Amino acid sequence: MTEKVKRRNRFDGTKKDKTLVNWGCRYMKAKILQIEGLSFVGKSDSNHWVSVDGPKEFFGSEAASRPMELLLLSLGSCTSSDVASILKKKKVDLKRFEINLDAERSDKHPKVFTKIHIEYVFYGHDLNPVHLERAIELSQNKYCPVTPMLKSSVDISTSYRIIDS
Repeated sequence: MTEKVKRRNRFDGTKKDKTLVNWGCRYMKAKILQIEGLSFVGKSDSNHWVSVDGPKEFFGSEAASRPMELLLLSLGSCTSSDVASILKKKKVDLKRFEINLDAERSDKHPKVFTKIHIEYVFYGHDLNPVHLERAIELSQNKYCPVTPMLKSSVDISTSYRIIDS
């Protein structure tokens, strides 16, 4: 006998609710599809597909980033977009901007991140460190939602460099 379960989900995207389509929306959905072995694709509300894969020794094909890499990239892209946006609003003339992330993981399962260091690298001429430090601080403590989710269990540190160019 098959039992039907009716799920009630008022955030299923059928109602034209602006909170579902806005950046920073309150409710999000994602879907992951297995391609083969450990090869998956997934998409969420922005409707962009992301590939995820694993090592060959665990039946992956090594054709895409691994989940923990994506988590690290999420943190980096979240804070970098905040900092870039803040500095643009302050009319800071950056020639280039990059972030380098270094992470340590536990030796035992689950092999969670234990430490993450974020290095912000700013390229430009006569850049004011006060503006750069404030943008980093605002991203870390106010705007980037990935940071506080990780900070509750991971030691996150930051530094920055200015390269005169």
